[in-house]
Amino acid sequence: MLRNKKRKQVDQSILNLHCINEMAMILGLALLTIGNFLGGVWVNESWGRYWGWDSKETWALISIVVYTIILHLRFISIFNNPYVFATASVLGFYSILMTYFGVNFYLSGLHSYAAGDPMSIPKFLYFFVVFTLFFIIGAFFKSKLKSPI
Repeated sequence: MLRNKKRKQVDQSILNLHCINEMAMILGLALLTIGNFLGGVWVNESWGRYWGWDSKETWALISIVVYTIILHLRFISIFNNPYVFATASVLGFYSILMTYFGVNFYLSGLHSYAAGDPMSIPKFLYFFVVFTLFFIIGAFFKSKLKSPI
C-alpha cells in the first residue's frame, strides 16, 4: 500500500492478499481456540485444574481475544477496509509473538525459562516496533482501497 501508484494490478493483488489473510486468520483463530481448550483438558488431567491464570494461559487467551476483535472489525463500517485489517493483523501478530516467545523468556510461570534474573529486551525488537509503526503511518496516507465485500 505504501508504494502503490494506483495501478489496478497492484490493487487487485492487495485485495487478494487481504482475502487470503482473512481466511488464514479465521482458520488460525479456530485452531488457537481449539488448542487452548484442549490444553485446559490436558492441564486438568495433569494438575487437577482447567485454568490457573498462568502467564502462558493468560497470553493465549489475550491472543484469542485480539484475533477475535480483528476478525470482527469488518462488521464496523468505518473499519471495513484492507488497510485497517492489514494493520490490525500485523499488530495482532505481535500478541502471538508475545505468547510464544515473550512469555517463555520474560515472564515467570510454569511455561517460562525466566527463572532468576529476567533477560534484557533485545535492541532489535525496538527497531522492529519503530519500523512497523513507520510503515503503518506511511501507508495510512496512501490507503484509499475499499473492501472487496
